[in-house]
Amino acid sequence: MENTNNSRDVESNQSRSSSVDATLADPSSPPPPRSTSSSSGLPFSKSKCAICLDEMRKEDGKAIFTAECSHSFHFDCITSNVKHGNRICPLCRTEWKQVPLFVNDPVPVPVSPFPVQTGFEDDESLPTHGGSESSGVVVAAHHRQALEIKLLPQVSAVERSVTRGDFAVLVHLKAEGASGDDDRTPRTTTRAPLDLITVLDVSGSMEGTKLQLLKNAVAFVIDNLGETDRLSVIAFSSNARRLFPLRVMTETGKREAIQSVNSLVAGGGTNIAEGLKIGARVIADRRWRNPVSGMMLLSDGRDNFTLSRSQMRLRTDYESLLPSSVNRIPIHTFGFGVDHDAELMHTISQVSSGTFSFIEAESVIRDAFAQCIGGLLSVVVLDQVVEIECLHEGGLKISSIKAGSYRSRVSSDGRSAKIDVGDMYAEEERDFLVILELPLCEEESMRLVKIRCVYRDAVSREIVRVESEELSIGRPEEVTGEEVVSVEVDRQLNRFLVSEAMSEARILADGGDLEGAVGVLRNRERVLAETQSARGGDGLVQSLSSELGALQERMSSRRMYERSGRAYAFSSMSSHSAQRATARGWPTCGSPAPQAYQTSSMARMVGRSQELGIKGTKPSPAPRDRS
Repeated sequence: MENTNNSRDVESNQSRSSSVDATLADPSSPPPPRSTSSSSGLPFSKSKCAICLDEMRKEDGKAIFTAECSHSFHFDCITSNVKHGNRICPLCRTEWKQVPLFVNDPVPVPVSPFPVQTGFEDDESLPTHGGSESSGVVVAAHHRQALEIKLLPQVSAVERSVTRGDFAVLVHLKAEGASGDDDRTPRTTTRAPLDLITVLDVSGSMEGTKLQLLKNAVAFVIDNLGETDRLSVIAFSSNARRLFPLRVMTETGKREAIQSVNSLVAGGGTNIAEGLKIGARVIADRRWRNPVSGMMLLSDGRDNFTLSRSQMRLRTDYESLLPSSVNRIPIHTFGFGVDHDAELMHTISQVSSGTFSFIEAESVIRDAFAQCIGGLLSVVVLDQVVEIECLHEGGLKISSIKAGSYRSRVSSDGRSAKIDVGDMYAEEERDFLVILELPLCEEESMRLVKIRCVYRDAVSREIVRVESEELSIGRPEEVTGEEVVSVEVDRQLNRFLVSEAMSEARILADGGDLEGAVGVLRNRERVLAETQSARGGDGLVQSLSSELGALQERMSSRRMYERSGRAYAFSSMSSHSAQRATARGWPTCGSPAPQAYQTSSMARMVGRSQELGIKGTKPSPAPRDRS
């Protein structure tokens, strides 16, 4: 399918390249005196410059400036006009807030839309201490424990004479709730401070309502940061620039950050890779570090710079866009509208241990940002590693680990394994399935596994070690009655199987086989309905069933799939593989928007966003196109 967003960006890049100067003008610069010049008020051709009255043609090679009121002029003409203090549009009398860079130079000098920035070692020092991040110490046994561990076997007993090659053990982790968890809790409640980097698309296709909604959403994020949090803003179009340095969000810091965001003007192409590079440098060059770091990346288009320059570049090579220095911080990506590159955004989030959210209805962008920031502001566990050890001697081995997007590895002898879990928000849960090979047994019971978790407390920054109790099952000579599978284990098996079905269906749909893709989803939905957890009315399984139905609807036609189905599939897969809430687009078939994995902190933040009301038109469901 032809990418309409791409063509709009390329056209914007050709016809309005100089308007990006206004996009990233220094918001701290004092404005010149307001001019008393006025427009004639007469109708005027959009193809002519209102100052010199000459035609504006691309083939002339003259730079064209598009103001925030959408009127265009020759760059040299508007530079001369503004240099003398005139900030009012000659056509509509709008007072401009942003004007071309270097307009005060005696002679106009050609400039890059995004001046080259060197080092970013200018981050504001942390208010809590003047040194670098503490390394932490080993915690004593009486220390507050932020994590609970529970082990559950697939069944409670297996006959002695039976061997099993696929016996599942559920490892269940739950992070403690945040202190003072209620709506009246001030934002100064003790929690881990955050370094947040926002990387924002301001290409030509973001012009108008999209850009205004983005500004509104970022302002909401800024307003909900605390005085120990820090924020930096990067904007990208054909190139990228750090618009606002990493600064502490005091009242002054918030005010100046919002001013910077409000200065954004859309124009140019889409260079996602360059935005990521600048964001990575801000992270890498920090002199001080808050215990929690995160990046939020939003784009409504496709990278038409980095990827398009190599015609033979494979789509699976998207990972090369990621700078190596961002691998240790999660990048939460947001695909805005129907023209973004969902596969790219999903890959970026997956490689960096972030999440991908699909913002189909433009006016819910603030809610999507609110959900993300609600999580980032409630981190209680950092750098968590789960260690699994087999106990029974005599053939008990780990055959595999079902860990979703979390990196896992099994030792060569199969007797131990590790899972890199990373961070956890307050109240978040993580469930992993350890698949064991059960040997014959001569005893009445069999010791299976024990778990050790090592993590860093996000508030105290100390290292904590927590061990589970040993898990055992019965090994009687005979098991009477029907085998009863644990509902908790069944639920997680369903989650993995549904996620695998979505992945398989997405691959089929991308290959042109929509009928086969829908068949895979329909079959999984039918099998899911017959499982024990589904019959018991489990909430997660109900959500899984709802998403299977919604994705089938979005694969009802090629156009529907290209506009929303692919992005919906990727956002669902991202959520279930990371076990973290993401935005999924607008619901179809009257089904409610999935709220799986949403914590109290996330829900409260979304509630704050919704209390502010939605500016603009109410979002409508995705069209049921049958073409």
